[in-house]
Amino acid sequence: MVSETKKRQVLDLIHNIKTSPIVGVVNFENLPAQQLQKMRALLLKDDINIVMMRKRLLHRALQESQQQNVEQLIQKIKGMPALIFSKSNPFKLYAIIQKNKSEAPAKGGQKAPKKIVVSAGPTSFAPGPIISELAAVGIKTKVDAGKLVIISDTTVANEGDIISPKLAETLKRLEIKPMEIGLDLVAVWENGLVYDGKQLYIDEAEYLQKITTAAQWAMNLAVESSYTTSDTIELLLQKAFREAKAVALDAAIMTPETREELLAKSEQHALSLKGEANL
Repeated sequence: MVSETKKRQVLDLIHNIKTSPIVGVVNFENLPAQQLQKMRALLLKDDINIVMMRKRLLHRALQESQQQNVEQLIQKIKGMPALIFSKSNPFKLYAIIQKNKSEAPAKGGQKAPKKIVVSAGPTSFAPGPIISELAAVGIKTKVDAGKLVIISDTTVANEGDIISPKLAETLKRLEIKPMEIGLDLVAVWENGLVYDGKQLYIDEAEYLQKITTAAQWAMNLAVESSYTTSDTIELLLQKAFREAKAVALDAAIMTPETREELLAKSEQHALSLKGEANL
């Protein structure tokens, strides 16, 4: 039988689901308690709240909220789940959570969060048993100047693969930290739409570069088509001046702007003619 306390908690959770514009599912499996408390405190500064309950109660609260397509969000609940509430937007929420993650070495039995690649290049290892250890996980090496060199980029695990203890130890020796300590934002609900966490990733540097490139293309198109705006008027006037001056020079029209160049051109022609005539 459900206690009155649990009933009130579920009712409060239903209220939060109905009134929050953003509802997310997070997984804090493998997240140390100290890190979790630190993360909750950081998120509260951005008016982001985390509510942890048993899976059964989270399911019930989401179902009874009767929000549009909430069943899709329920299907995303996994691991050690919690609900997260925000007044921001899904992309900003994802970015905030990602920025508060830290790297960590892998442990045997963990799932690879992404493809793990060991890059080609020199190492600090001298030849020895390490050669067979690297070969055991598929990494080919050679000796150069008394040190081991990894011959080519090697994928040692794909996303979702279970990391063996041997591979975990090898990655640790290579100082590769493929794991992330932090909240895992699994999915987000907004106005009836459910986004997978991975759909919310934006490379901000690449995005800014694309906006800059698009702005440059738009400016070039506007100038070439003589489309007048506050941003193009100065460039269009400069272009018109250059083109008018070029026409005037070709037609030998004397103006204050063309006088010096026409005189210089005439002098050059005169000198050339003098040379041809041996005068």
